[in-house]
Amino acid sequence: MKNELHIVGIQADLVWENPKENLSFFEEKIYTLPKETDLVVLPEMFTTGFTMKPENVSETMDGNAVSWMKKMAIENQFAITGSLVIKDNQKYYNRLIFVHPSGKIETYDKRHSFTLAGEHKVYTSGSKKLIVDYKGWEICPLICYDLRFPVWARNAENYDLLIYMANWPVTRIKAWDTLLKARAIENMSYTIGVNRTGKDANDYEYSGNSLIADYLGTEISTLNTNEVGIISAKIIKENQLNTREKLGFLNDKDSFTIEI
Repeated sequence: MKNELHIVGIQADLVWENPKENLSFFEEKIYTLPKETDLVVLPEMFTTGFTMKPENVSETMDGNAVSWMKKMAIENQFAITGSLVIKDNQKYYNRLIFVHPSGKIETYDKRHSFTLAGEHKVYTSGSKKLIVDYKGWEICPLICYDLRFPVWARNAENYDLLIYMANWPVTRIKAWDTLLKARAIENMSYTIGVNRTGKDANDYEYSGNSLIADYLGTEISTLNTNEVGIISAKIIKENQLNTREKLGFLNDKDSFTIEI
């Protein structure tokens, strides 16, 4: 088990439906990261932006972007995660890909489709939560609109790190900031939220506001509004475990089942 985990989030002004340019940007940023980096988190649909035209940009699990993620993970010996438009068995998914340094891949399909944008009409929702075991850390990765649904994120698995990747618009950015800290507080978990910046082809604006919070909701890394760049932090498992033991809040959580 590794007591310290060096995590990084890359905030980008995504180029609309242009995987080549977006991958080039992220690769350039990745090669500037320190060698002690353990985990890199990219935004939702990081190769395309939040498109409702999956037929224009989808790829399979053997496609270029997944192969690129494997290459980055193996070459740099860190884990990397982000979501992509994936076509699988004739269905489209907003699929989170988590690649280990060995090249092993784990996936999570976005549970909560963003109905306001019609995501439910073109993408198939997932039904299974993913908990990744990485270097002795239990990690729960989720996608954008999932942030509004605390039951789905509830720390029933005793995970150590909660991840959200998003294309969260500036008009509701206060909710993004508030809910990220709320999820960190209620689950007593380190939390990283990685959003995009810029404007997409639908004229929706994004301000980023990516952040890393500790298990009490305190910000430990942020970016200025509209800034393209990196958030990073060294998170310490022992500190989190000691605080959980001292306060005991998770011991008093409700038991429940979720119907899919």
